[in-house]
Amino acid sequence: MKYMLLMQFSEKTADFPPITEWTQDEVRAHIAFMGDTNSKLSEAGELVTAEGLAGPDQARIVRAGGDGSAVITEGPFPETKEFLAGYWIVDCDSAERAVELAAYVSTAPGPGGKPLNMPIEVRQVMAGPPEEM
Repeated sequence: MKYMLLMQFSEKTADFPPITEWTQDEVRAHIAFMGDTNSKLSEAGELVTAEGLAGPDQARIVRAGGDGSAVITEGPFPETKEFLAGYWIVDCDSAERAVELAAYVSTAPGPGGKPLNMPIEVRQVMAGPPEEM
């Protein structure tokens, strides 16, 4: 079964400064942890894909206008209190394994090497409509 692990940051849940305030060594350690995690998942045959995302200041909100053309609202979005920082899609044997992987990812190092314990949302990737439909 496939699961999406969503790495979210929120002003409410983050007890660490924004990554823009980390030292270069702290950023390098964080990125190395993510690379090592991706390598381990790949070697285990569980990694489908993983990506880090640009900050919300680079986001664009797109809606269809009355004629179907794109109407774009550009960031930054000061009202944004939480944002999606990255994700993994994993293919593993059970929901329990997906939760185990999310817990591991949550320990990514931050300032001073301390685990961030950031929330990771776990959602199953649906292969079709729910059975009850």
